[in-house]
Amino acid sequence: MSEAMGLDPADWAMWREMTAMRAGIERALEQRLQRDAGISGADFDVLHSLSVAVDNRLRAGALAESLGWEKSRISHQVRRMADRGLVERADCPTDLRGTWVVLTASGADAFARASCGYVETLDRVLFSRLDAEERVRLLRVATTVAEGLLAPDAQASPTR
Repeated sequence: MSEAMGLDPADWAMWREMTAMRAGIERALEQRLQRDAGISGADFDVLHSLSVAVDNRLRAGALAESLGWEKSRISHQVRRMADRGLVERADCPTDLRGTWVVLTASGADAFARASCGYVETLDRVLFSRLDAEERVRLLRVATTVAEGLLAPDAQASPTR
């Protein structure tokens, strides 16, 4: 089937292993985040971005950009997190159209509870399984692919 789709069987096998690896890592992280802090991976990503931001706040658009998310996704995620007291929205006094997303004390506590287990899980399921040379190669591959995705033609659909 992969050859009929224009992929070499070895490339298809590599792709399947990459997707299985990604799904397995994400599953392990989600389970740990739920167990340790009752939050999702998306919650963790937002909390992390806010925890490293100046004054633990970001404009909604900047938060979406930092995560590579669409504005509608950030809007829904922030609403759900605000309902649970993890973040709050605040008006921007210098731009009436702007909204700040602010880390709350509850959000900071959840992030603190989640962080150690998150790092431990990443180490257990990924980093400790790779030697130094494999880590360097994986970083090089990830960087090459990520840079390619930023190229102007990366999102273009082929014409038929």
